[in-house]
Amino acid sequence: MMLLAKAALGIGGTLVLAGAYTFREGVIRVDVDESRAGGSHIHMWVPAAVVPMTMHFVPKHHLKDAAEQAREFLPVVHALFKELKKFPETDFVEVKDDNEHVQIRTRAGKLQIDVDSPDENVHLLVPLSTLDDVVDELEASAPGV
Repeated sequence: MMLLAKAALGIGGTLVLAGAYTFREGVIRVDVDESRAGGSHIHMWVPAAVVPMTMHFVPKHHLKDAAEQAREFLPVVHALFKELKKFPETDFVEVKDDNEHVQIRTRAGKLQIDVDSPDENVHLLVPLSTLDDVVDELEASAPGV
């Protein structure tokens, strides 16, 4: 009985540590709601740490192609995300008209993009550290950057 309790404690502790590691960078949230009849309603919450880990499983030639296409922009994007971390609560873009409202801002170290229109509502929330990790992976795949 004691052996079973120790095994359960070990498995439980491992699950807690794995969960803490996975969620340490936060969560990527994607919400898409189409207002038309039969429209899609997509709501995804993904641990942000999964994205850089998943990039290690992308075939190298695909990452290399993406990095080559983005080569000239990678240093600028890398610097941009580093600088955005200095502005944790800032509104960068807000566009309103009679029917649509678009906002791009940072909130609590995350890039937040909100688009509200009569046809659909789209909300995206991504930790800046995750975006920076993706750029790092692309830079590593693009020799000569």
